Amino acid sequence: MTDKCGFVALIGEPNAGKSTLMNRMVGSKIAIVTHKVQTTRARLRGIALRGETQIVFVDTPGLFRTKRKLDRAMVAAAWSGAADADVVVLLVEAHRGITKGVEMILDGLEKRGNPKQVVALAINKIDKVKSEALLALTKDLNERFVFAETFLISAERGHGVEALAEWLAKTLPEGPWLYPEDQIADAPMRMIAAEITREKLMLRLHQELPYQLTVETEHWTERDDGSVRIDQVVYVSRDGHKGIALGPKGATIKAVSMAARQELSEMLGRDVHLFLQVKVRPNWENEAERYSEMGLDFKDTN
Repeated sequence: MTDKCGFVALIGEPNAGKSTLMNRMVGSKIAIVTHKVQTTRARLRGIALRGETQIVFVDTPGLFRTKRKLDRAMVAAAWSGAADADVVVLLVEAHRGITKGVEMILDGLEKRGNPKQVVALAINKIDKVKSEALLALTKDLNERFVFAETFLISAERGHGVEALAEWLAKTLPEGPWLYPEDQIADAPMRMIAAEITREKLMLRLHQELPYQLTVETEHWTERDDGSVRIDQVVYVSRDGHKGIALGPKGATIKAVSMAARQELSEMLGRDVHLFLQVKVRPNWENEAERYSEMGLDFKDTN
């Protein structure tokens, strides 16, 4: 049999389930997932194998109306990921239906129409609605845009995911694999480690603060005993935010460090020594270097 390989961009509104779907397809957690919107910031590639096909998933930031520079860079990254892909899968939440955000994405797909590109629809979180509502939504969306195929899935529970994976494997073009058989992501571990720490911060901190911070891995030191030392910096915009991130007597950052260290240790299969610092950097959202660390292009903020 001939090898096949191609890129599949997962697009949709924030919290539509793109990262959850990619993690399930890959069979391992490589993208962070929280209940908060706009968790994903950078394009992250996950690699899955189905038979002779290597499927390279591009998990993109959610598409939404932009207000800040970081928002604009995230949305530009999402559309760029879609433009470069062989197949685009639009995720729509079953219980939310055709929102203004979904309308905006459909308009964007029509404007950017590429006749060579295959666009599929995945209606996610199907366990949250009744079958009649699901059929009506499927009909409405397919009248609104010509999708190559429609899938009804629950990325969290796994329903319908294998059917989508098999279809993608059949649809992608022939070509050599781009990654080794055992590789599941193409982001550097430094970036994945920073994202895991950011996930733990997002889960513990409330309201706006999670969007006002970023995490970077400053040093990654391999130790003689086989363990690894990871030094990370949490950048926040204001002095007040630093106090919130640290928590009373440093309790919040200690809990975040413990949770992140445990997950990294399980992921890497060895001991991890994680050290976190919280620093105030008022203009980090205006610094090109911060965007590079996230895998975003600062030029896309204008």
